[in-house]
Amino acid sequence: MYEDKMIVCSDCDQEFVHSAEDQERYASRGFEHDPKRCRDCREKRKANSPQGGGGGGGRPHRSGGGGGHRGNRDFGDRPPREFHDAVCSACGQSTTVPFKPVEGRPVYCRDCFRSRS
Repeated sequence: MYEDKMIVCSDCDQEFVHSAEDQERYASRGFEHDPKRCRDCREKRKANSPQGGGGGGGRPHRSGGGGGHRGNRDFGDRPPREFHDAVCSACGQSTTVPFKPVEGRPVYCRDCFRSRS
């Protein structure tokens, strides 16, 4: 299904391989785009970030919106987003959501939410 791709890093302009295995992992996490940076540049960017990472890494928020990408904006002393465990109203799978679920209101996992759009 997936094949290795060669991508040019947007930071260092070096080619890197986006392996079929990595593409499958990205898809399973709901990421729709290929990475723009090689592993070394991603690690450097993460290390230099005031929040110690981000750009959609970590658990799927989705998310927390596709992603959690904050770019270069300064969010000051905002606490990290809190996630809550929930059960998808459509498929019954366990999921996490970036809001506190309210009884009587449906909660959807990433896949079911996307399929409803």
